Amino acid sequence: MNADFDRTAEQAAAFQKMWMDSASKMMQAVFTSTPNSPTPETIRQMRSGIFQALASSWDEFLRTPQFQDSMKQWMENAINFRKMTSDFMAKARNEMQAPSRDDVDTILLNVRHMEKRLLDRIEELALQVDQLQERLGVRKAPTKKPTPKAKAKITEQRIPTSIKTIP
Repeated sequence: MNADFDRTAEQAAAFQKMWMDSASKMMQAVFTSTPNSPTPETIRQMRSGIFQALASSWDEFLRTPQFQDSMKQWMENAINFRKMTSDFMAKARNEMQAPSRDDVDTILLNVRHMEKRLLDRIEELALQVDQLQERLGVRKAPTKKPTPKAKAKITEQRIPTSIKTIP
C-alpha cells in the first residue's frame, strides 16, 4: 500500500508542477507590458496560442498511461468503498434487526400478490352469486358485463367495514 501511495503522490506532484508551469507562463504572457504594447490583435493571437498550448498539454497529460492507470485505480477504489459501506450498513441493519430495503420490497410484493388473489377470488364469488340469483329468479341477469370501475365498487360494497379500516 505504501508503494501505491508513493506512486500516487509522485503523480500528484507531476500534475501540480505541470499546472504551476502553465499558470506561470500564462501570467508572464498576459502581464508583460512595455512602452511598445502589443495591439489587441497580437494579444488575441497570444491568448489563442496559450489556449492551444494548454489544450495540447492537457490532452497529452490526460492520454498518458500514468494518468489513465491512476484514474482506473481511483474508480476501483471508489467502487470498493461503495461496496464496503453498503456491506457495513447492511450488517449494521442486520445487527439492529432492522428491515432492509429488500425485506420491505419483498413484503410489499407479497401483499400485492395477495390483494390480487383476493380480488380475483371475490370476482369469481360475485359471478357465482349472480348466477345463483339468476337461477332462483331473485334478480334479473345483468345485460352487460360490468366495467372494472363497477366491479371495484361492487367488491368494495361486499367487503365488511372492519376490513376496510385496516391500515
